[in-house]
Amino acid sequence: MTIDPIALWVIPVADVGGVGRHVLDVARVGIPGWRLVVLCPPGPVADALEAMGRPVLKGPVDPASGIRAGVAEVRHTVKTLRPVVVHSHLSYADLLVAVGGAGARRLSTEHGIADDDLVYHGTMWRSRVAALGHTARIRRFHGLIAVSEATRRAMARKWHVTRPVTVIPNGVDRAGHASGGPGWRFLSLARLAPEKRLPDLVAAFALVHGEHPEARLTIAGDGPAAGAVRSAVAAHDLAAAVTMPGFVDAAAALRRHDVLVQLSVFENCSYSLLDAMEHGLGVVASPVGGNLEMLPTTALADPSDPAGVAAAMVRQAMDPAARPTLPSSWPTVADMTARIAHAYAEAVS
Repeated sequence: MTIDPIALWVIPVADVGGVGRHVLDVARVGIPGWRLVVLCPPGPVADALEAMGRPVLKGPVDPASGIRAGVAEVRHTVKTLRPVVVHSHLSYADLLVAVGGAGARRLSTEHGIADDDLVYHGTMWRSRVAALGHTARIRRFHGLIAVSEATRRAMARKWHVTRPVTVIPNGVDRAGHASGGPGWRFLSLARLAPEKRLPDLVAAFALVHGEHPEARLTIAGDGPAAGAVRSAVAAHDLAAAVTMPGFVDAAAALRRHDVLVQLSVFENCSYSLLDAMEHGLGVVASPVGGNLEMLPTTALADPSDPAGVAAAMVRQAMDPAARPTLPSSWPTVADMTARIAHAYAEAVS
């Protein structure tokens, strides 16, 4: 009996959400022709994989554990398991695999890159250092994957990537959720960080609430911008209409709301937007990055124009027929894993 080769995934995050969600979806469906083993820090992702009965190794591959420990862990795991492919996700894991993944074919999926250099790095010198690091480590990889065409273009521009990059969007399975009726329950499902432009959302919601006092806004999540968001809520006298519950179960939150609003500076391939469409919610998002590849213009609004955002929010709340749906060509999770398997085949050929 032929035993499928091992694909080792190196994940530097422990929480479910974003990349963690991606890992769990792939582990649930499997990569055709490959045995998936995940190396990640202890935490909810590892616990969920164990609950599924999927192979998972817990190790110090998160930034808090330090590069030396992470490289040693990757090197030891590769030497022990002898995977054919080592596949890293997020820039920190890319670094660990670039240094410690010798002996296997190395692949990377880019989930989070922005057009604006300052979104993630804060200063120009840090962004230049990061770009130089990515340009150098890419030379050691045998395959590159991007989650959207916008991501691929940003990789080419910022990191001088001239080799082919395979675009594999995040897959979503359709459960047949129908759009509900008109409703004024707005939701933000995002890390409370400056790049999510949540004060702009509060300003737009203030206009909506002024005309429709029944409107309510839930700003879920936590992060460094929590204080700024609370200040914006207080400045607009919206304490009675806005709730900030912290972390919530995303699926449950989507079921309890009517419109998801996400005004990020940049998005690559947002699971929140994909899930909102799959659940039949209205969507208002910024016209950036991968959003342009999944949403119609009726669901897009410029965050610097509060009146325009408010108008889009009202339209999505009042008219369920205007709410976007997943494009018919959008990949399922199985489609996504089949494309990953094809990328592996090209990398090892």
